[in-house]
Amino acid sequence: MNAVFTILTVLIILASLLLIGAVLLQNGKGEGLASNFVAGNQTFGVRQTADILEKITWGLVVFILVVSIIASFSSANKSNDADITNEIENTEGAAQPEFPSAPIEQAAPTTEAE
Repeated sequence: MNAVFTILTVLIILASLLLIGAVLLQNGKGEGLASNFVAGNQTFGVRQTADILEKITWGLVVFILVVSIIASFSSANKSNDADITNEIENTEGAAQPEFPSAPIEQAAPTTEAE
């Protein structure tokens, strides 16, 4: 494997763990872990914990998406430049095996009434 790919994979794993933590800290309908912090911020008239956690969550999602795309390009095997069209062109000239044909159904003899 490529060293860049390994580093990007480790970054994706770390960001995903941070994303899990950020999602767990958010309050869902007022009963999350962040509800403990919101009460302290409301005494001063500022409620920013939920906003910060939401920005961190979206930032981590975008980070994981971008780094995943970069990692997919860095993991591409550059030495294997095989083109499938060459294989298709080479098989067209080769003799194709003949398949046995199905037996022909014979119609039942008809008797004409005179």
